[in-house]
Amino acid sequence: MGIQIAHFPIQKTLEEFDFGAQPSVDRRLIQELATGRFVANACNVLLLGPPGVGKTHLAIGLGRAVVQAGYSVLFVTATELVAALDRAQNEGRLADRVAHYAKPKLLVIDELGYLPFDKPAAHLLFQLVVRRYEKTATLITTNQMVTQWGAVFGDEMIAAAMLDRLLHHSYTMVIQGDSYQMREKRKAGLWTPPELK
Repeated sequence: MGIQIAHFPIQKTLEEFDFGAQPSVDRRLIQELATGRFVANACNVLLLGPPGVGKTHLAIGLGRAVVQAGYSVLFVTATELVAALDRAQNEGRLADRVAHYAKPKLLVIDELGYLPFDKPAAHLLFQLVVRRYEKTATLITTNQMVTQWGAVFGDEMIAAAMLDRLLHHSYTMVIQGDSYQMREKRKAGLWTPPELK
């Protein structure tokens, strides 16, 4: 799979990422992940933090670096992924669709937790996580701390089982700070936080 086949929604690179604006991002860890060794070792990456702190930028940049290292990559949002799995289940093609998402050496799942899933959707996602476990790498961006995943999936047991597999061999980075977009608007004088008005 090349850059086009990975389905990155926008072009972002690690070289373009402003590490100075996000000091909570471990630059050395990102550089290590960019080598692709985590993919070779079937390790997962979880990027956690509020909206706008650069999780998707880092995920795309890492995905591009992994493609350049020679690995297959597929990028999908969590809602697109669950919708595709649900549609396939309704059409009697779930095994084929799970196999499709299990195939890439790195599957990037963006925006997990922005919208909650019902239990059937959580079960579908769990099937995919189990299929990929210890065979291929998964990179997830989420605005929810792992302690909140029970609410995201509507099922504490499924959330715990999924986290058990995702965190077993993983790198986890909590990114803190202000939204990049809001910071830029503030600099331009286009937005003032409510507490400063």
